[in-house]
Amino acid sequence: MKHFLAFDLGAESGRAMLGSIDQGRLGMEELHRFPNEPVRLPTGLYWDTLRLWHEIQRGLAVAGRERKLDLAGLGVDTWGVDFGLLGADGALVDNPRHYRDARNNGMLERTFAVVPREEIFAATGIQFMQLNSLYQWHAMKLAGSPALAAARTLLFMPDLFNYFLTGARCSELTIASTSQFYDPRRGRWATELLERLGLPVAVLPEIVAPATRLGTLLDPVAEAAGLAPRTLVYATASHDTAAAVAAVPAEDGSWCYISSGTWSLMGVETDAAVINEQSLALNFTNELGVGGTVRLLKNIAGLWLLQECRRAWALEGSEYSYEELARMASQAPPFTAVLQPDAFLEPGGMPEKIAAWCRAGGQRVPDQPGITCRVILESLALRYRQVLESLEGLLGRRLDVIHIVGGGSRNRLLNQFVADATGRPVIAGPAEATAIGNVLVQAIGAGLLGSLAEARQLVRRSFPVERFTPSSTPAWEHAYERFRCLRA
Repeated sequence: MKHFLAFDLGAESGRAMLGSIDQGRLGMEELHRFPNEPVRLPTGLYWDTLRLWHEIQRGLAVAGRERKLDLAGLGVDTWGVDFGLLGADGALVDNPRHYRDARNNGMLERTFAVVPREEIFAATGIQFMQLNSLYQWHAMKLAGSPALAAARTLLFMPDLFNYFLTGARCSELTIASTSQFYDPRRGRWATELLERLGLPVAVLPEIVAPATRLGTLLDPVAEAAGLAPRTLVYATASHDTAAAVAAVPAEDGSWCYISSGTWSLMGVETDAAVINEQSLALNFTNELGVGGTVRLLKNIAGLWLLQECRRAWALEGSEYSYEELARMASQAPPFTAVLQPDAFLEPGGMPEKIAAWCRAGGQRVPDQPGITCRVILESLALRYRQVLESLEGLLGRRLDVIHIVGGGSRNRLLNQFVADATGRPVIAGPAEATAIGNVLVQAIGAGLLGSLAEARQLVRRSFPVERFTPSSTPAWEHAYERFRCLRA
């Protein structure tokens, strides 16, 4: 039996997940779970980076000191776009900002004033969102950030934790490709773009492929955790979506995926980046995946709206589990209102923001938690249909099956809504796809698995899935027509 430890850091929580491969099957076990909450200071919205590092060390100690495990490897995956900056002494020069920080407001337009939108897309093939690394970095430059002036190395969040673990300063390919300053066709940083924006390309590290051995745990880290100093650390598919897509239990055929969580990432795998006028007009993104694949996808707001509503209601004294919210939504009247999920980016007061958005659009205002939840879930399903149609138009072919993986695949009501809205069968699971994909890529690096196809065979043998059959109704068609008329 071979044991691998996957640190999966999401936008709401993090886990240390143990993956064990034995007799042709993969088992997953949660060793340590911890919250991941941003911290608001007078200067902005930040990640609690040192707390996350503390929790990673705690997860290592559970594996080493408590469980006495001999790990064949470990790897870290996180959300995309955010980064830390190291100074000449190797220390952080500032705490990494959260991608929802208000400093990003207006940065698309200010950046386009220097390099036109079309030229940025031609160089990177990445969807335009103000939270992208490119605009965060440019915002620092325009603000005259002292941290940027002191920086010698830029590391994305998983790269930063890999540096804390091993001392290696490099960037894993899948996370680098989310930045909007990586050129997927040339296979290198888009240095010409960065130079036009006056950004210091010298801080960018070497890029390594997923499944690369970064080295072994630093001695003090291994000693504190009770792990062998030879414990290997892999650059897994360090972007959490890349890891989740690697664990999609699909076989050959025409399928697409939704990696469902705080964000919904909906797309297909292609052999090459699709960078043309149509993909620019549709605002699709080309991120790199495992095994030489490209993830042609769209970022959608996802269950973030539900998470924020739940948090707001908790502050008011009403604590609901996600299961309770799903039950309340199932009992609420259908199609009270329809939302554009991507219109809600900033945190705080989400139920009131949704109510105000509906009121401004002349729709009925959802006035109960169950109704609000149903509106969110129905609107997500309608948004998925819209993206599905765009994908099919871009590819020139029909996509027959939708695979939903990640934590959101547990939401059976949403899964059925997606099947009904799209008229496609939905295959849901595994829920732990991101951690599973993290382990699979480590196993490829260790030589236990020979390819992405072999890794997916292991997933199909190891984890059950649930199938949802569409039962489309005229009500869904009517709701979709209303959705298509929404303002952006």
